[in-house]
Amino acid sequence: MKKIAVVILNWNGVQLLEQFLPSVVQYSPEAEIYVADNASTDDSISFVETHFPTVKIVKNDGNYGFAKGYNEALQHIDAEIYALVNSDIEVTENWLNPILENFENEANTAIIQPKLLDFKNKAYFEYAGAAGGFIDKYGYPYCRGRIFETIEKDNGQYNDACEISWASGACFFIRSQVYHELKGFDADFFAHQEEIDLCWRAKNKGYQIKYNPNSVVYHVGGATLKQGNPKKTFLNFRNSLLMLVKNLPKESLYWVLFIRMILDGIAGIHFITQGKFSHCLAILKAHASFYSLFSKTYKKRGDFQSKSYYSLKSVVISYYANNGKVFAK
Repeated sequence: MKKIAVVILNWNGVQLLEQFLPSVVQYSPEAEIYVADNASTDDSISFVETHFPTVKIVKNDGNYGFAKGYNEALQHIDAEIYALVNSDIEVTENWLNPILENFENEANTAIIQPKLLDFKNKAYFEYAGAAGGFIDKYGYPYCRGRIFETIEKDNGQYNDACEISWASGACFFIRSQVYHELKGFDADFFAHQEEIDLCWRAKNKGYQIKYNPNSVVYHVGGATLKQGNPKKTFLNFRNSLLMLVKNLPKESLYWVLFIRMILDGIAGIHFITQGKFSHCLAILKAHASFYSLFSKTYKKRGDFQSKSYYSLKSVVISYYANNGKVFAK
């Protein structure tokens, strides 16, 4: 058994596999490589079997989305470290060794993210995770290198390894023991923000999440669900609320949720002023789905919720009112 397994979740993504799997195979001699297939109906499996016979295939019996898709597949993969990699990721030479060194030298580090740059514009950070993620008091995520729609150029300003609040699911390294201890991703999320929830639960258990700039990958982003798709709006707004219910300290839970409801309403009005009525409707649907899942989600709360979960009171106010367009501000 190799210590690390690179696992690529796939659903009808044969074109992405053709483009990006070669770099993973070329630059991952330390790893066993798997394609976890969510019951694709295209030629994904036959393509991998024909062109990359050393890559192992795990076949899920349905399209379970990101969260349950990985949960199902990882039951069949034996490794100390899981590298969960999107099918639209191009990796670089020596991308695994810095991560493995982190895990070997830091026993309490459970999750690591590499530097995520934009495949289409490689001088810039990529939206999905940039140089590591954080959340504010109200659960809004942001990154070093990306705050809302503002994306920074990589000038080496985030070449320091550091502790972060969450690692991007686009390229997500986790100790298998921790993954299974936490029972993996929350399948009710289907996709989007399940990695933030998992990281938050890990931190509530006392584990650390790190960013390592010495490992670099390039991410296309939005290859499965485009930025600006109302379904993405629905999943992000709903899952963010579910995440708060599971992980907020009890004394903060209801008033933070109340403020989030107000902020979500303002976001809906903002969509209307932009003529994006389908996105406003997506927020309404997200709240309806959230209410239906509230009781079930509340029962998932762990024994301990850290009070020091956030690093900024309000990224919304910082960004829009105080001109905090970049992480340094």
